[in-house]
Amino acid sequence: MISRRMVLAGLLAGVATPGLAEIMESSPRPMARGGKVAAAPAARGPLDASDLIAAAKLGGSVAYVLMDARTGTLLEAREPDLPLPPASVAKAVTSLYALEKLGAGYRFLTRVLATGPVAGGMVQGDIVLAGGGDPTLQTDQLGDLVARLAQSGLKGATGRFLYWDGALPRLDGIAPDQPDHVGYNAAVSGLCLNFNRVHFEWKRVSGDWQTTVDARGERFLPQVGMVRVAVAQREAPLFTYGRGRVEEWTVASGALGKGGSRWLPVRDPGAYVAEVFRTLARAQGIRLEPGERVASVPSGQEIGRVESEPLPEVLRDMLRYSTNLTAECVGLTASGQASLAVSGRAMSDWVRATFGVDFDLHDHSGLGGASRVTAAGMAKVLVQAGRERRGLHEILRDVGMKDDKGKVIEGHPVKVLAKSGTLNFVSGLAGHIVPPGGRELVFAIFSGDPARRDAVPVALREEPEGGKAWTGRARRLQGQLVRRWAELYA
Repeated sequence: MISRRMVLAGLLAGVATPGLAEIMESSPRPMARGGKVAAAPAARGPLDASDLIAAAKLGGSVAYVLMDARTGTLLEAREPDLPLPPASVAKAVTSLYALEKLGAGYRFLTRVLATGPVAGGMVQGDIVLAGGGDPTLQTDQLGDLVARLAQSGLKGATGRFLYWDGALPRLDGIAPDQPDHVGYNAAVSGLCLNFNRVHFEWKRVSGDWQTTVDARGERFLPQVGMVRVAVAQREAPLFTYGRGRVEEWTVASGALGKGGSRWLPVRDPGAYVAEVFRTLARAQGIRLEPGERVASVPSGQEIGRVESEPLPEVLRDMLRYSTNLTAECVGLTASGQASLAVSGRAMSDWVRATFGVDFDLHDHSGLGGASRVTAAGMAKVLVQAGRERRGLHEILRDVGMKDDKGKVIEGHPVKVLAKSGTLNFVSGLAGHIVPPGGRELVFAIFSGDPARRDAVPVALREEPEGGKAWTGRARRLQGQLVRRWAELYA
């Protein structure tokens, strides 16, 4: 089974971002050189909500709702019914949806099938790698699966090596309004590996560039041939991408420095997983032909498998590290729909039927900018989900009480169990304020300037000018509001 250590290794290798909660919503890049507020029970002062919002200087809109977690009583609100993009706060809704539709005991399976008997170490027929949409599968797990097959005496097959990635729809990426090269805008498939990314490394040696592309784990280092990266003598654009049987990238030499690495997205994950499986198999003495994709999974005897952790653990890590691919695979599996747009609508319909709230969700991760939720709706969902013990409260991360500079106050007795979300000029935070005694609170805060976000060219949306500072101010405001509410109401 996948461990948290594996998840951390997959997420953190080559990553340098300010906050783990949004680690999969931003990718490292080679650096080039050179409404009204409801009346508060406290007197106006430095912690008055309207003063805090004005001081944040965000532009656009700020909406929030604060409720009593037990009774649902509204305590404070500003623009409660204003639709704004949820960003990764949508993953909290996806978690609830998946827990109901799939159940807490659900595990994703990746299986190896033999279409004929095994004689003398050879499958008398085809070997099939059948994906079950597991978004958490890592290279080390695949390597261990191959090692178990080799230990059982498997040496190959008289027939073909087939792979089936049709458990989920094949999507080139989650959101078309994101740059090609960002690893957090993953492709989706019934076969996934390393969050559908490859590791690209570059070094300057004797005045020339050496580049490698691999699917590294902690213990296995298979090279990847279906993705190539060439260094181009230019300053911009940073990357170019060409889709074909081989995925061809170029990267601007002016941005590379002396060396470095980053994870790049793979747009045909099924072919990627099949290639890595075949490479690992060859290293263990199992000879396979190049993989062939099949439209339906052939019948056969299971000779090996990898299981994911149970669904609550998969969701816990998704909420902690904000893995977009996990959200989409989980949501698509739960809905059973053939497209992301239809699946988003199905989840929206479920929210309406279950909680009486109108959300307009276009995906399950919040990565796309078209989805809309309201602070009142999000708070209502959290209150009802908590009352009905739907399992979200137990898997939300404690993001901590923050000081006025946005730093976590170590040892603070109040827990803030919440999910954050960030897009360009969009930020959200929603969850529970849990004091050691007294009243538990539910809150939802959404800040957004969608017009400013939409004005940024797609190629520049990884790190738009002014975006980092805006996000910092939005997060600081969230921390200030949460601390104010804890002091006044909890």
